[in-house]
Amino acid sequence: MESNSLSETAHPEGEEKNHSSFQEKTTGNAPPLMSVDTEGGRYHVQWDDSAPMTPLGQLVFFAQFLHAGGRWEDFCSEAPFGFTSPNAPSHEDVLGSLALSILCGHTRYAHVNALRFDTVTPPMLGMHKVVSEDSARRNLKKLDQIGARHWQAKHLRATWERLLSEPWMLDIDTTVKTVFGRQEGAEVGYNPHKPGRPSHSYHTYWIARLRLCLDVEVRPGNQNSASHGMPGLWELIDSLPHSLRPHAIRGDCNYGSQGVMAECEARGIPYLFKLRQTAKVKTLIAALEQKGGWVYCGQGFEGIEGELQLTGWNCKRRVIVGRRRIQTGGAEEEKNALPLLSQCGELPMELVSYEYIVLVTTMPYETPALVALYRERGDAENPFDELKNQWGWAGFTTQDLDRCQVTARLIAQIYNWWSLYARLVDRERHREAVTTRPELLGGVARQTRHAGQTRISVNLSHSKGNRIKSQLAEASAFLQNILTTAEQLTNAQRWERILLRIFEKFIKPTLLNTSLPVPATG
Repeated sequence: MESNSLSETAHPEGEEKNHSSFQEKTTGNAPPLMSVDTEGGRYHVQWDDSAPMTPLGQLVFFAQFLHAGGRWEDFCSEAPFGFTSPNAPSHEDVLGSLALSILCGHTRYAHVNALRFDTVTPPMLGMHKVVSEDSARRNLKKLDQIGARHWQAKHLRATWERLLSEPWMLDIDTTVKTVFGRQEGAEVGYNPHKPGRPSHSYHTYWIARLRLCLDVEVRPGNQNSASHGMPGLWELIDSLPHSLRPHAIRGDCNYGSQGVMAECEARGIPYLFKLRQTAKVKTLIAALEQKGGWVYCGQGFEGIEGELQLTGWNCKRRVIVGRRRIQTGGAEEEKNALPLLSQCGELPMELVSYEYIVLVTTMPYETPALVALYRERGDAENPFDELKNQWGWAGFTTQDLDRCQVTARLIAQIYNWWSLYARLVDRERHREAVTTRPELLGGVARQTRHAGQTRISVNLSHSKGNRIKSQLAEASAFLQNILTTAEQLTNAQRWERILLRIFEKFIKPTLLNTSLPVPATG
C-alpha cells in the first residue's frame, strides 16, 4: 500500500516568475485582478463596475438648491425643442448633459462623453442618462430660435428680477471670442489677443458688483461696436417696470457716443461713460490743467469738472477729468513728460506726467464720487475672465451662430445659478469657480440602496473639509426647511426667500449692490 505522503509535494511550487509589469489573475466570475509593481510596492488592482460612483459627490446639494427654488423644473419643462420622435431624449437629458458639462468646466461638446459613465448624478437633475456629444449638439439645432430666445430670457430674468427692487447699477461691455474655422459670423474685427483672427462678439449686461449676467447677445466679430449691442439692452430695460430700472448705466469709451447717451436721456436713466481722448478732449484737458482746482479722489486720482460738446453732440454735457501721476522710470519718460516750469519760466522744477480718464455723465454726484464709481467698473472685467476661462464662453462653438447664442445664454444661466448657490453656502464674498468647484462640487461619492432608501456616501478630501461640511449642512437645512414647511408657496415665492437669505446683509436696510454717493449740492 502506497503512503499518502508520496502524493504530496515536499516543496510546493513558488510564485510563477513573470517579468511583465503586471500579471492578471482570475478568481471565478470576478473581474481580473492585476498585480501592479510601483515604487511604493505591489498593488492588486481590480475594476469594480458593480458599485455606482461619481466624482461629483457634492452635486446633490446644488440639485437641492435648484429644486427648492423651482429653477430647474421650470427651465426644462418650457424648453421649445419640439421633439416628435418617440425615441428622442427628454428635455432634462439634453439640458442636463450640457449643464453637467458646463458645471465641470468643459469647453467643448466632445467633453460631454467624459460624463457618460456617471449613473449617480443624472437622476439628481431628473435625467435618465447623459446623452452623447452628437445628440446634444443635434438637439440644440432643433430648438425654435425665436422661442428659445424668449425661453432663455424669461428664465434669466426669473433668476435676478427680485434683486432689482433695490437701487442698482448696470454695467455694459463687450468681449471677444476667437474662433478657428469657417463658422457663421466668424469675421475679422477688433481682437486684441489674436489680431487678424476671426471672432465672435459677446455684448453683455451685468448687475454691477453682484456679478450676475442679465443677458448676452452673440454677434459676428466685426459687430463689436455699441450700436450692435444696444438694441438688446433697450429691449431689456423697456421690459422692466420703472421701479426696477437701473439707477445708472456705466460703460467704457465704446458707449460714450451721442446715440447711446440720447437713448439714456430719453428714458431718464443717468449714465457714466468714458470718452476717447480725441483732439477736442485733449484741448479740454489742457485748458483744465491751466485752470487748476483739482480735488483728490482717492487711489492716487485727482479730478476736475468741465463742460464739453463734441462734433455730433446735440448739446453740452458735463465732463469729469481724472488724472493720476505716472512714476517716471527712465530717460525716455522724462523726455516725453511735460515739465512744470518755475515762476520765472526758465528752469524746470520737476518732470511730471499723468494718465487721464475723461468721463461724461448726467449723475448728480460730486467729482470724487464719480471718479470712484467709474474706477469700480474695473470689477466688470472679472466675470468676463471667469466666464471665458472657467465656464466655457471661449468654447462650445458650432457652425451656425444660433446655437452659439443658445449655448452662451445657457452658460450664463448656469453661471448665475452656481454663483448664487456659492453665495448661499458662503455669504461673506463672491468666489470664482476655480475655487468653488473643488470645494462645493468635487468629492468621490458612492451610491447604495437599502429598504427603499437611496444613500450617498461622500468622501471629501479637500483640506478645508470640516468648514465646507458645516456650511453645506447649514445651507441644506435651510433649503430642506423651505421644501417641507412651505409647500403652499409657489416656485417664485420660494426663490424669493432663497435670495433674501443670500443677500440678507444687503437688502435691508442698506442698498443691494453699492453705496451710491451723495448727490452734489448747488
